[in-house]
Amino acid sequence: MANKMYEYGTSPRKIEPEYYPRNTYGRKLREEKLREREERERKELEEKKKRKRALKLEKKIHHKNIALIIGMFLMLLAISYRNSLITERFNEIQNKKEELAQVEKSNEQTQVSIESSLNLENLEKNAKKELGMQKLDRNQKVYITLPKEDYTESATEEIKKNEQSSNWLKKLINKLFK
Repeated sequence: MANKMYEYGTSPRKIEPEYYPRNTYGRKLREEKLREREERERKELEEKKKRKRALKLEKKIHHKNIALIIGMFLMLLAISYRNSLITERFNEIQNKKEELAQVEKSNEQTQVSIESSLNLENLEKNAKKELGMQKLDRNQKVYITLPKEDYTESATEEIKKNEQSSNWLKKLINKLFK
């Protein structure tokens, strides 16, 4: 028969700390050790719970920091986008101002050319060269005499005419109904 204390294998049997001889002193000692062990286990559980709470708190703080960093990044992105829009609009305004300056310059040039072409000497030269026109001779001029009567009617005369026609109608109506 095999001995109870002998174990087969490479690792020897470990002595348990709760093992004490079976006498009364040993029972009290064993109960004390059991209470101590339970106390230790309870403290270890409390410490584990505290560590879990601390880990949760750290994770929460970590998530808040990440959210804050993402928020700041998004804010910087929005600011840079807004600045790019402002720059784009500014460039558009500058281009329009340059176009306006060119148009105003061409307007001034055409205005000067129009004024120079409206000069009587230039008109006379163009009429002679391009159209072959000439000034009138004394033989080509014809003088007309008009009578000095006034052929226009004033507004007061029209009113009188209207009143006379309406008076005539009133007179006729008055004669019929009397």
